[in-house]
Amino acid sequence: MTPPQRQRRSPGQEPSAASTSAAPSKDDGTPNPERLFVIGGEGSGERADIDLVTLIVARAEPPVSATPEQAALLRLCVAPLSAAELSAYLGLPFSVVTVLLTDLLATELVQARAPIVRQKVADRNLLEAVMHGLQKL
Repeated sequence: MTPPQRQRRSPGQEPSAASTSAAPSKDDGTPNPERLFVIGGEGSGERADIDLVTLIVARAEPPVSATPEQAALLRLCVAPLSAAELSAYLGLPFSVVTVLLTDLLATELVQARAPIVRQKVADRNLLEAVMHGLQKL
């Protein structure tokens, strides 16, 4: 998914008719807070317990009533992706993505899973078997 291309203009240049229809952004390219509020919606104020490494998987296709951002999240989550990756792919702050994911979790359109945690210390038997295998080479 590629982000839309924006045309840069100099400070003295008047905006063209095509660029006035796009969402307003600050001079440094970050979206306005009003736009982020519209994307996230008012919500109930409560958020799901999602951190940066929580894996998100879509459970269904995007419904017709889904917002464009929610539909994009559902299309991206065909394979498990972390919340941080979703934030980066969509170009949205993590806090906005958590609001969107909270709504999708409430409607059971996505499933949140804890990441796979590896053991901190490797199994001694496995290390010895690898060492013996390498010595036989």
